[in-house]
Amino acid sequence: MQPRDLSQHEEYVAGRGIEEVARELGRDPAEFVKLASNENPLGPSPAAVGAIRESADDVHHYPKAVHADLVAALAERWDVSHEQIWLANGGDGVLDYLGRAMLDPGDAVLVPDPGFAYYGMSARFHHGQVNTYPVEEADDFDLSPANVFETYDGERIVYLTSPHNPTGSRFALEHVATIAERTDDETLVVVDEAYGEFTDGPSAIGLLDERDDVAVIRTFSKAYGIAGLRLGYGVVPKSWADAYAKVNTPFAASAVACAAGLAALEDGDHVEETTDLVRWAREYMYEHLEAPTYESHGNFVLVEVGDAGEVSETLKRRGVIVRDCSSFGLPEHVRITCGTREETRRAVSELNEVLAE
Repeated sequence: MQPRDLSQHEEYVAGRGIEEVARELGRDPAEFVKLASNENPLGPSPAAVGAIRESADDVHHYPKAVHADLVAALAERWDVSHEQIWLANGGDGVLDYLGRAMLDPGDAVLVPDPGFAYYGMSARFHHGQVNTYPVEEADDFDLSPANVFETYDGERIVYLTSPHNPTGSRFALEHVATIAERTDDETLVVVDEAYGEFTDGPSAIGLLDERDDVAVIRTFSKAYGIAGLRLGYGVVPKSWADAYAKVNTPFAASAVACAAGLAALEDGDHVEETTDLVRWAREYMYEHLEAPTYESHGNFVLVEVGDAGEVSETLKRRGVIVRDCSSFGLPEHVRITCGTREETRRAVSELNEVLAE
């Protein structure tokens, strides 16, 4: 007995962790810094940590009440109805819910290339087809309606990543509105704002007051620092928000995750400290790296280094773990997460030395 044909499916390639690399090289984990996975450089929200501890004694209960509390807090934060908030097990869980709600077998989606692999993976899980639109280095990875309409052909879902991973570019809000206006009536425009707290641009959630063909994804993994709890949410149009009850996995957002998310949402000091540090780290890399960089609106910077595999491997042996972007189709680039001041300075110094050699 075998599973169904998965030959057209892709494997998600995650950034490697410190413990994994240290075991591979037979070295002390304390020697390494990891700047490969766009994690929060300051760690989790302290308020979230406290809520995790306090919620531990209640994990024998299903998370119905705390789920409702977090939904209410998010609805108030974004000035939408409770029904428009779709909690999920990470932002990728929201992608799955949207796929279940929107895709019939054979429907096509349009995803950025390069881009987050799970857009296509989720569509294929739901028996969809995957088409791509270009995000090109020749245009400094600029994002505009022209990118999308270069290949758009009536796909059921169009994915916009803003800020975009791994390049750091973003769609202006008016460009999102233009894309939604010009695509077919039955096309859903999904705006992935996983890095939304790190940009000065307004959220596409504001478009939902007037449109029923835009949905937005947000996460607690980045600015709030609780990636390990896998908590994300979608904000969807009111007219079809009740589909959530028919497509969600029961209690996919755990009691601990919901409690931590509720506390983190109110921890404005941690978010502000994080975003301030990210802005500093981006500017430091722009100024001090002796290699071409690209303007970023996320908590990372894309750097052109030549042979990304060789450079990232050499950096790893020097104790700095960055993301080789070959898996994104960018074999001459690495992505460096914004770390603490010490980590960022070390990464810049080590990379400059590697490139000089």
